[in-house]
Amino acid sequence: MTETPGHTEIADRAAYAAAVQTAVTASAAYYGEGDSVLDDDAFDRLVRGIAAYEAAHPGEALPESPVGKVAGGAVVGDVPHTVPMLSLDNVFGPEELASWAAGVERRIGRPVERWSVEPKLDGLAISARYRDGRLVRLVTRGDGAAGEDVTHAAGSVAGLPAELAEPVSLELRGEVLMTRAQFEAATEARVASGGTAFANPRSAAAGSLRAKDRAYSVEMTFFAYGALPLESGDDLAAALREDPHSALMELVARLGANTTAATPVAGTVAATVEEVQDRVGEIAALRAGLEFGIDGIVVKADLAADQAAAGLSSRAPRWAVAYKLPAVEKITRLVAVEWNVGRTGIIAPRAELEPVVVDGAEIRYATLHNAGDIARRDLMIGDHVTVYRAGDVIPRVEAPVVHLRTGAETPIAIPAACPRCGGEIDDAQKRWRCARGRACHALASVRYAVGRDQLDIEGLGEKIVSQLVEAGRVTDFGDLFALTREQLLELDRMGETSTDNLLNAIEAAKAKPLNKVFCALGVRGTGRSMSRRIARHFATMDAIRAADAEAFQEVEGVGPERAALLVAEIAELAPLIDRLAAAGLRMDEPGATGPAARADVPEGADAAEGGIELPLTGMSIVVTGSMTGPLAELSRNQVNELIERAGGRASSSVSAKTALLVAGEKAGSKKDKATELGVRIATPDEFAAEVAAFL
Repeated sequence: MTETPGHTEIADRAAYAAAVQTAVTASAAYYGEGDSVLDDDAFDRLVRGIAAYEAAHPGEALPESPVGKVAGGAVVGDVPHTVPMLSLDNVFGPEELASWAAGVERRIGRPVERWSVEPKLDGLAISARYRDGRLVRLVTRGDGAAGEDVTHAAGSVAGLPAELAEPVSLELRGEVLMTRAQFEAATEARVASGGTAFANPRSAAAGSLRAKDRAYSVEMTFFAYGALPLESGDDLAAALREDPHSALMELVARLGANTTAATPVAGTVAATVEEVQDRVGEIAALRAGLEFGIDGIVVKADLAADQAAAGLSSRAPRWAVAYKLPAVEKITRLVAVEWNVGRTGIIAPRAELEPVVVDGAEIRYATLHNAGDIARRDLMIGDHVTVYRAGDVIPRVEAPVVHLRTGAETPIAIPAACPRCGGEIDDAQKRWRCARGRACHALASVRYAVGRDQLDIEGLGEKIVSQLVEAGRVTDFGDLFALTREQLLELDRMGETSTDNLLNAIEAAKAKPLNKVFCALGVRGTGRSMSRRIARHFATMDAIRAADAEAFQEVEGVGPERAALLVAEIAELAPLIDRLAAAGLRMDEPGATGPAARADVPEGADAAEGGIELPLTGMSIVVTGSMTGPLAELSRNQVNELIERAGGRASSSVSAKTALLVAGEKAGSKKDKATELGVRIATPDEFAAEVAAFL
């Protein structure tokens, strides 16, 4: 999964002293206003370098060294913790995990019965004390022995109830963080009040939790990861000391506090280290799509007896470890900004960066969203900037590191005209757009429409499309259906056979279902999944065109803002849709029933169009492992399409809401979790039989 990372080389005592000062300053900045000169990876490498120097020169260690200290020794609080809030030791790959687990079992003299596996949230550790069910104090981790009282901020932390569901006395421990949406809102509020943009969600949460009397407010989120007794001798105290960690987290959720249980990376239990590693891989794969940051996976002995037998070191429990994931954030320099025009006419800025390795990949470019975002973040050419990347997500620039400015930075030039065609810019929305819309970049728009997941017109490669656009034969993909044999034969490298094959492929595309046609339109705010949902909900293009914003919000995943965009986009595309209908393209979704038809069906009657009952209606389906039998040749996207054609909803994670798990070969921990939750499990062959009418 990961390799043990390197460390900053420190040559002599002077370099060592400078490194200690840099680390302490960076840590103090992070835990103060939330702005640090170092990104997480650079800080970790520096501390490992300091530790390596101290190991080689034990007599030279400085008392202010961050090694072995919670929060790098930068934070000292005045509220003692009931039980020390310790850090976790780290492992960086499967071999280190197996070695650590074996060490735990040697220490306790028996196999660990089961392991708890949960995400390591990238936030600020806190303690929340409740008496008789009411929140009475909120304390940061501080130096582990004592922390700062931040009870004043409790009202701004979602998931941390002022009153629990039962009048119990206990202490919850967890992380306060900002989701992506909360971070965006907080940054906007900070800039609007005259401040600089936050560097990243974690430092934003760290600074905001401590802040008092700010001119703006922010929202944060709490996730509990443990619970301790405040009273001694009662039944609850005994349960908190003796119950397995997994049972404690279920209790915490019942009391009304937020846990990861409702997220795609919910905590699970595993019987073996191999199962632990499988879950580590699953969580790592989901990292990019999460609404909050994680920087690893926490593995614990689940049983209280195993934890007690393993014991504690001076700074970390011996029964728990953090499996660290590669850094997804680095600091580098913004060299230039390019302005590109997309297939719908959107004008998007792209940052050119000094190359930096993030999460194992060299990053040279990152997204900047839009012109308003550049202004809001106060970005300048030459700035040191924080660059974020998670998994396959496109890297993005989070914020400038303002205190590193030298005065040589220059403003980013904002275009006054469309950088592609020189025409006017429509700046009425957050994302600027060429006033010509899709016509500005017809080549990209047409290439998208004929792609495999849309109309799938074989033979229409970029060179052919480019020739057609340059010759004025095609201005949008609707023109493809009016092309003649003679016009195609005029193109370079088009013989009679290839021309006839292309004409046949264009004709075959007319039979594609409504969801493919709608996807080919390239409506902003939609993709493959959303196009399928819209087509299945409305059943016909006429119903889609007649829908208002309120009607679109009945589609899963469509909120007010997206609904308004859909209405506007479909109105803009009306001439193209008319031409497609006139050309004979299919304008309905097989097996779907529109809103009007559903309203006319008596209660209890079969509402499926044409008398075909949809077998998966209302069901959330998860597919895992390798498919066999009739499903063997289908891609995962095609299996998801099959699920939705049959009335279900494709999901990526197993939860209590999952109705069915389709488990192929090497199904892994998802199958175990489905068994634990009582979710029905089917083989690929059994599932294929259930949806045979839709294959």
